[in-house]
Amino acid sequence: MDVEISGLSSMATKPVLAELSEHLRRAHGLAVRFESAGGVEIARRVREGAPADLLVLADGPLAALEKEGHLRPGTARPLWVSQVVAAVPEGAPVPALATEAELRAALLAARHVAYSTGPSGTALVELIARLDLTDALAGRLVQAPPGVPAGSLLAAGRADLAFQQHSELMDLPGVTVVGPLPGAAAISSLFGGAVLAASGRPDQALAVLDLLGSDDAAKAARARGMRAAGER
Repeated sequence: MDVEISGLSSMATKPVLAELSEHLRRAHGLAVRFESAGGVEIARRVREGAPADLLVLADGPLAALEKEGHLRPGTARPLWVSQVVAAVPEGAPVPALATEAELRAALLAARHVAYSTGPSGTALVELIARLDLTDALAGRLVQAPPGVPAGSLLAAGRADLAFQQHSELMDLPGVTVVGPLPGAAAISSLFGGAVLAASGRPDQALAVLDLLGSDDAAKAARARGMRAAGER
């Protein structure tokens, strides 16, 4: 394949896709380049006809784009699962999060709680409501702008507790990852891929998508805080 396959993705999968693009270049001689931004922004670009071949996005928005006809029929498939984790500023006390009671205590003790846009942020707000903490945390929730890691608000001193996909928090400077949320409070997001209907190279793009679902890709995903879809 002597042409470049271009892709669009949300920020949560940016690290693993960067690693896999380099692997595909070295191992298979494939030129693949992904551009990443906030999931809402990526969906908007697709709807506006952005020129690209592949899309990697959370399964909800991916399904919506498929229904709207923006994806090549039959190409959408699950790829990876990412857990939402809690994080604190580097050097700060690490709260216990083994139970929902400890999670409640950590939330109530925080002066400001950072969270992201997209499905994981929505799920966190719903969890806070289920824990009956919406009123207690009013004015203390800080949503990071689209495409900006919630963890960056920790390093900037704008929050002392943050929640986001592990892949987006694990390498941020000035941040300590505490771990996943406990029990029924756990939040995970499924990310899938598809060939865009606008692709001018659908066969080559499908070949790349197949490789993103391979065992080698699963190993890279695990190293970046994710796991292959269907893997426990």
